[in-house]
Parts: sequence; structure tokens; C-alpha cells
Amino acid sequence: MSDAVDPHALVELAREVGLEAAALVRARRPEGRVGVADTKSSRVDVVTEVDRASEELIRERLLAARPDDGFLGEEGGGVRGTSGVEWVVDPIDGTVNFVYGIPAYAVSIAARLDGPDGATEVAGYVVNIATGEEWAAVLGAGAWRWSGEERRPLHAPEPPPLAEALVGTGFGYLPERRREQGLAVAQLLPQVRDVRRIGAAALDLCALADGTLDAYVEQGLQPWDRAAGALVAREAGVRVEGLDGAPDGRLVMAAHPALAGEYFDVVRACGF
Repeated sequence: MSDAVDPHALVELAREVGLEAAALVRARRPEGRVGVADTKSSRVDVVTEVDRASEELIRERLLAARPDDGFLGEEGGGVRGTSGVEWVVDPIDGTVNFVYGIPAYAVSIAARLDGPDGATEVAGYVVNIATGEEWAAVLGAGAWRWSGEERRPLHAPEPPPLAEALVGTGFGYLPERRREQGLAVAQLLPQVRDVRRIGAAALDLCALADGTLDAYVEQGLQPWDRAAGALVAREAGVRVEGLDGAPDGRLVMAAHPALAGEYFDVVRACGF
């Protein structure tokens, strides 16, 4: 890690900006169901004007503080930087929940640093906009939750046996992908306690860190979906992997090391 980059300062900046963005989203959310401004990969993959406003605020604040950094945002706010630091941002992770008023949608902000083996997430911050719950992590320095201004370290608890594990998952937006994912989940379901589909990948990954989920699997996640939450999970002691290596758009699966080997084998066998 470059001596010029302090990941603790990056996570504090992410928190400051993330809380401001969360406040904006709460202030702009009307009563009832939110109108959809646009769609992306399919007619059910939605974007709202508040998504765009949140990303614009985050981009402006981060680059005002660190003008040489890069920026990758879900809603298309890409900026090339020269500092070696790139911010990876989901301005509202769980937009469908936001639209319907389901209280599980988050601001997710990660900073990744260029290195000889590619970019590595070094700082991550996630806040559930609806509830105010906050998680963060710094590479090599652990993960934590905030309670007010007090930081509580996170250590993923020992998991139950696979047959008693609660698994988080999600589904893509394209009909054919949904069909395949549904078949895979149908194979998984009899082998675990139950499955939860919360609708926000960043919150699912943070839930592994604090023990409200035992395991996780999802396909089709973009970098902004997984960057901050995966770092929180890893720094809390969770294994986060892909099908044959690092997590990527093909597959993200995660579990406590005591469960991961058996669980990952089952995920592969189920056809994810």
C-alpha cells in the first residue's frame, strides 16, 4: 500500500460523504411509492432521479476533497484519476426497495488502490439509509459498526452446520438469468435452514460480518454492488470468493471459514 495513501482517512471521508448522501436520499424520498426515471438492463432494473442526485453529490464531494482520484459510479459517473485511488460507488444499493419503501437500501462507497496485481479495495463504508445502521472496514485493520460515534469491532460468529445456515441471495433482472438462478436456489434450499432475499447486496455482505446471515451467494453483481460490503465481510473474517478465484460478475459466494469449504462446494453443485 502506498505510503501516500491513508486508508483510515479514506474511510472517514467515505463516511462523511455517505452520511450526507443518505440524508439527501431520505429528504427527497416522497411518501408512498417513488416514481421511476429510467430503466437499465431490463424494464424491472430501475433508476430514480434520487439515485442520480445521490451519485452526483457523492462524486462532487469526494473529488472536491481528492481531485486527483478516479470515480466509478453505478449511474455512469466515471472519472479517470491520476492518484492511484478510485472510488467505487453505489448511490442507492437496493433501488427497488427504495421505490417500494422497504427499509433496506444503502449508500455504498469503497476506495480501491492500484497495485502491481491490479486494484485492491482498501477502505469501505456502507450505511442503510432507512435505518441509519453503518458498517466500515479498512484493509488489514478490521471491520466495525458505528453506534453513534463509537466503533464496535466486527468478528463474524462461528456458523451453524450447513443444514441450519441462513443464506442470503439475490436475482438478476434479465428473465433468462432469473430462471437459471431460481433453479439453482431450488437445489440449494433443501440443504440449508432457509434463504433470504433482502434486495441489497451491500447489506447482505455486511450482514455476514455481524452474523445476521450465515452465508451468501449471488450472480451478476457489479463492482459497485460488492466492493464496500465485500471488504467489510472479509475484514470481519468471512471468506468471499468467486467461482474459481476472486469474486466477480459471474459469482460471489461468502461464508465463515468454518463453513465456507462445504458451502462453496454445494453452491457449485447447485449450478450457480
